[in-house]
Amino acid sequence: MSAVRPKSVSLEPMRNDIRLLGRLLGEVIQACEGKRIYDTIEALRRHAVSLRRADAPHDGEAIAKQVRTLKGHDANSVARAFSYFLHLANIAEDRDQNRRQRERALADDTPSRGSLRDALSMLKAQGVGTARVRKWVDDALVMPVLTAHPTEVQRKSTLDVHREIAAALMQHDRELTSDEAAELQRNLLGRIATLWQTRMLRYERLTVADEIENALSYYRSTFLTVVPRLYADMSRLLERDTPAPFAQPPAPLAPFLRMGSWIGGDRDGNPNVDAETLDRATLRQATVLFDYYLTDVHALGAELSISTLLIDADDALQTLADAGGDVSPHRQDEPYRRALVGMYARLDATARVLTGSSPARRPTAQAEPYTGPDAFAHDLAIIDDSLAAHHAAPIARLRLSGLRQAVAVFGFHLATLDLRQSSDVHERTLTELFTRAGMQHDGKPLEYNLLSEDERVALLRAELAQGRPLSSPWVEYSEETRRELGVFRAAASARARFGKHAIRQAIVSHTETLSDLLEVLVLQREGGLTSPADSEGRGGNDGLMVVPLFETIPDLENGPGIMDAWLRLPEVRGRIARSQEGAQEVMLGYSDSNKDGGFLTSNWSLYEAERALLDVFNRHKVKLRLFHGRGGSVGRGGGSSFDAILAQPPGTVDGQIRLTEQGEVIQSKYKDAEVGRWHLELLVAATLETSLVPQRAARDAEEVHFARYGAALAHMSARAQRAYRGLVYDTSGFTQYYFSSTPVNEIAGLNIGSRPASRKKGQRIEDLRAIPWGFSWAQCRLMLTGWYGVGSAIEEYLEQGAEGAPGTQRARLALLRSMARDWPVFRTMLSNMEMVLAKSDLTIAAGYAQLVPQKAIRDRIFGIISQEHARTLKVLKLLTQRELLADNPSLQASLRERFAYIDPLNYLQIELIRRHRSRQAKGNGAMDEREQRVIHLTINGIAAGLRNSG
Repeated sequence: MSAVRPKSVSLEPMRNDIRLLGRLLGEVIQACEGKRIYDTIEALRRHAVSLRRADAPHDGEAIAKQVRTLKGHDANSVARAFSYFLHLANIAEDRDQNRRQRERALADDTPSRGSLRDALSMLKAQGVGTARVRKWVDDALVMPVLTAHPTEVQRKSTLDVHREIAAALMQHDRELTSDEAAELQRNLLGRIATLWQTRMLRYERLTVADEIENALSYYRSTFLTVVPRLYADMSRLLERDTPAPFAQPPAPLAPFLRMGSWIGGDRDGNPNVDAETLDRATLRQATVLFDYYLTDVHALGAELSISTLLIDADDALQTLADAGGDVSPHRQDEPYRRALVGMYARLDATARVLTGSSPARRPTAQAEPYTGPDAFAHDLAIIDDSLAAHHAAPIARLRLSGLRQAVAVFGFHLATLDLRQSSDVHERTLTELFTRAGMQHDGKPLEYNLLSEDERVALLRAELAQGRPLSSPWVEYSEETRRELGVFRAAASARARFGKHAIRQAIVSHTETLSDLLEVLVLQREGGLTSPADSEGRGGNDGLMVVPLFETIPDLENGPGIMDAWLRLPEVRGRIARSQEGAQEVMLGYSDSNKDGGFLTSNWSLYEAERALLDVFNRHKVKLRLFHGRGGSVGRGGGSSFDAILAQPPGTVDGQIRLTEQGEVIQSKYKDAEVGRWHLELLVAATLETSLVPQRAARDAEEVHFARYGAALAHMSARAQRAYRGLVYDTSGFTQYYFSSTPVNEIAGLNIGSRPASRKKGQRIEDLRAIPWGFSWAQCRLMLTGWYGVGSAIEEYLEQGAEGAPGTQRARLALLRSMARDWPVFRTMLSNMEMVLAKSDLTIAAGYAQLVPQKAIRDRIFGIISQEHARTLKVLKLLTQRELLADNPSLQASLRERFAYIDPLNYLQIELIRRHRSRQAKGNGAMDEREQRVIHLTINGIAAGLRNSG
């Protein structure tokens, strides 16, 4: 059902890689842990394989029995063995994806679905010309935004070894001599031995500084190299004719693909993020970027050994060389090298001014720093022009073109850092500012938090019209208020140093009213981010775009009305026109809407909100940019990003999209440069395709689908929400069941992020963050957030119908099958749910249910969940008319192989949690530290095996 699916290809090369890596891991385990442990692991693996292939329940019992007998350090070795095998299998699968992409390219077959070439071919066939695509490139913004949401359980040290194993494995496809093959295996064996002897878990909780460094490692390994390559591919595809070999390379494309980040600026619920972390994030980003620029300029100097004794150079290039300060007699006839020596020195001087340190690899002469990236880009253009004018354009294509494009995209800031905070914190901050300023309301001291919404809006708009500040340096404020003002001041400083693209958005979590947005405008002014223009409208600074985040089901329903009121405000419309390129961003929350209303209702509410928002923005003639807060798991908007973008309502993308890349998804997509390149291409191709496909036809088709299917999906959404909320929020004993039957408390103790797992202390589902909520259901193999309620909704619709539905059950089934086939929103929903159901396992989930001490609660609630699970499988089969994943044999085969290694980890996790809780119940004190580590190892391994579980 996925729109991006490779043609049927042999899985044998991947299986060979997995067998090789598995055999080498076995050798390492036997050498390091001994034959007894190796035999124990092998026995567990054989039982797990038999359980999946023969569906033999006694094998499951044998696994459970065997893990109960593990003593001492044995459990640790078993958990590590199965976890590391799953890590190695992931590496082999990523390698196989690269292999298949290359095989297609070598075969010169039709372009892969999801590629830029495929998107442009499809658009051309529909009458979309190159000129229109170029216009799209000039106006578009596609931005993946890396976040530090805590579902990434791997340490950077292990990820580094993963990359080295992947690099070694790439050689395996080559034709090797016997000596080369032996050397390759020795290399792999050494890497796997390193992996086995490297601590898998963090013993200390990640700090925000750690999260910043982890994210930056992906820029070094992937983004800084593959982003310019993607631009180069797009540029070549847009060339009408094959350029002459010595024609000047095209100028850098407008930066339609940029990178974003929340790490260091997202303080919603994270007390560890403040002005200092914001400073650190922007500083470290710039430091990594200058290191990249200096390395490339140094390499250019080695490349451009061109001598004027043999060929001329432009006067502008000679002038740049003379200004470079290089007086070495060895380079007097090498103006490019002399120019680059001067540019290197200027870059180093710029880095020292902006970051306070020098990443230069060699001493540099005193030089004037660049005033900004445009000045650096100007010098690179001088080199490019001179090369082209003197028959050296092929040399420019080697490195210079990519560097020029990188500067256009990354500037001096690398990635755009967002600010994010909850609306209730902004409210408390302004309440204190108004109170300490001694402001009056109706003759009494102003209590902002007690005002009505209309009174708040009037007050905030009046405050924005004032020229004087609200805060004072002579007043002592609370810690929270000082932190909030400090963050906005740090943002103003970062923009002044690194440019306006360093920080562009202030996101307001839990946006429920118009005043929630106006509050941020006032706080920006207090932090120095905004300043009024002079009497002739010059010199003003509008600061950051205020972005609402609509998260819960009610928020999604109210969002279009709030944005209508927002866009009516003259002061807002002026900001949009002056400093936001005519666009206003709206963020949609997938995680909280799912936790609030369940899978089907969340998806439908998001879809309806997008349609309504588009109508509002079209009325106001403002460009809508949607920011999709997607996670890794399907319950948090996971699944294929390509399919998800194509399934958006027509007109809601229109060249503008941002989406979060969270937790283990970052590692899964971007640790390998080639895999990362493909994922970025999928994002761009999907956005390009859905933006430029003839819109009138797309809108007409959508309206036909909506008119025919919308009522049915709305009816099923309401029923699914009742079923979901009936279980989660209205069933007595469910809270006890959840906290007992899932490892959510153990996840909270795993050092996978700087953010607390709950907003408040205690065990209330309402206070639990959506991320550990979904992550814990994945660990116990129920995946409840990705399917619960759908079975009841579809079954009721088929049996009872609804207003306007076909009169017979047979006709209603035909309607739903037509929906599943023809309507992208429903098709994608079912495809994602199918993947989740394929990874769920009720037998293993029943083992987790046994952790619930109250038998009556355990049997009743697990019984409800089991019935809904069976109901959902039944209706999915009815609609798709096939078994699970029958149309995706490669994923089916991959999961079958993986389950043999995931299942033992689940059984081991159950047993260890049971032991710990039993001791706790008897008052035997805290968890044994070794046992705690093993539970965390099982969490790591299960997450690695399921891949998109966070």
